[in-house]
Amino acid sequence: MNIILKYFPDLTDQQKSQIEQLLPLYQDWNAKINLVSRKDIDQLHERHVLHSLAIAKFTSFSTDSKILDVGTGGGFPGIPLAILFPDCHFHLVDSIGKKITVVNEVARAIGLENLTAEHQRMEKVKGTYDFVVSRAVAQTKQLFNWVHQKVSKDQRNELDNGMILLKGGDLEQEMKKFGRGYVEKNLSDYFSEEFFETKKIIYVPV
Repeated sequence: MNIILKYFPDLTDQQKSQIEQLLPLYQDWNAKINLVSRKDIDQLHERHVLHSLAIAKFTSFSTDSKILDVGTGGGFPGIPLAILFPDCHFHLVDSIGKKITVVNEVARAIGLENLTAEHQRMEKVKGTYDFVVSRAVAQTKQLFNWVHQKVSKDQRNELDNGMILLKGGDLEQEMKKFGRGYVEKNLSDYFSEEFFETKKIIYVPV
């Protein structure tokens, strides 16, 4: 928990409690369903929670913003972001039903009321959203083709509506193929831990 408070010192007591509950919940679920790698589970706060919250270092979501998390897996980045932005609505989607079961159970256990989850292929999700977030689900071009019509044309945030993606490694070829205007940000600008040295945020306005 200390690593979260290092970068987010102004959390409310409720937010601290919700984040603290994540580790035992995910340890329990991970024993039944392989959600995160076995070597990562004990470093959940750094490698999954803080990694997800990098999006909150890049931008802040206005009240009533709607955010779609595609390919959420066990709930990242959606669950940590829903904790941090209780006045926004998050819809988490994954094509694997048992992972959505975990998302719903974790959300219920920690009292997250601003989150819904759906077992669905991302291209079939209904509705529009201010932002689409995702963590290493697909190539940027493919993801854009799937979700750009899900991005609302109504603006309510300082940052233009679009996709905010958490990615790692060398993205030169991937982004060259994408070709559109985008912003690439190193997570080492926000976090000093070695884990984040090769991690990035890609923001694509839609």
